[in-house]
Amino acid sequence: MTTTSPWRSLRNISGPFPARLTDIDPLNRVFSDAFTERYRRDGMVGVRVPYLNPAIWRYAIDDADGGAMLWRDERDEIVAFNVAHHSGIEGWMGPLAVRPEWQGSGIGKTVVQAGIDWLRKRKAQVIGLETMPRTMDNIGFYSRLGFVPGRLTITVTLEAATSDVAVPLLGALPPRDRRAALAQCQQLTSAQIPGYDFTRELQLTLELGLGDVVLRHERGALTGFALFHSVPLVEGRSREELRVLKMVMAREGDVAAMAPLLAGAARQAGTRRVAIRVQGEYAQAYRELIAIGGRVRWTDLRMVIAGNEERRAATGLVLSNWEI
Repeated sequence: MTTTSPWRSLRNISGPFPARLTDIDPLNRVFSDAFTERYRRDGMVGVRVPYLNPAIWRYAIDDADGGAMLWRDERDEIVAFNVAHHSGIEGWMGPLAVRPEWQGSGIGKTVVQAGIDWLRKRKAQVIGLETMPRTMDNIGFYSRLGFVPGRLTITVTLEAATSDVAVPLLGALPPRDRRAALAQCQQLTSAQIPGYDFTRELQLTLELGLGDVVLRHERGALTGFALFHSVPLVEGRSREELRVLKMVMAREGDVAAMAPLLAGAARQAGTRRVAIRVQGEYAQAYRELIAIGGRVRWTDLRMVIAGNEERRAATGLVLSNWEI
């Protein structure tokens, strides 16, 4: 984050305030302006970052469970925001942004530190975020706040199934069976990384109608699940991609067995492909996805606070998307 308006004073900013659903439109404007400016500085002058789907903002705010914060100027306009999330002991921040004319004023440090403090109060043992690996300004900025770079997160896409596939979905279960399945998902997650808990994200996705959860069983036992969103990420766009937000597998190599189920879910949801964000430590899963036709679409750099690093799954796979 470089200086654009050094005369602006933090004395004119107040916050943090809790982000509300009524703030979605101004949050979208700050988000679009800030990231458009970021791309411009990276040499992509013609790129205009679009608004996010309001349904995705609602998910982000509700999922944050009190961690969605914003700051206002003397005219009561939003200057910056940070949406901090925790899934048990896993904590991360995103999206977060500062209005372009306020970048370089020091508010960025305030915003990130508030997220760190909020996560620490919730006993998060992992505290991280993702940024674009080519953006040296951002990497340097976060490094000065105590973050260290980890491995890349690589977005891999697979084409949707070309014929109907039987896909066991959490949302298709009756309420009693759904509760039992949620408990099984949590047990599987905890067996891989104790303290992680994706239950809130699974429930909220179903409540808001954003997607569903693919379940994979062997001999009647749950061996994997994948939470996905199929609603458009961008406001006004058609459904193009089924985005996997969380995936837990008892064995890392079983990602190849989960892939056809996700491709079938993509067909059912009317999307063209599946996007899976693979953290770099799961090299076997990455190789498996590439071997079955996966295409690399995007990369992000994972950064964590020193001393609050991620853990690898005990025997299987835990993919956790740090973006909405």
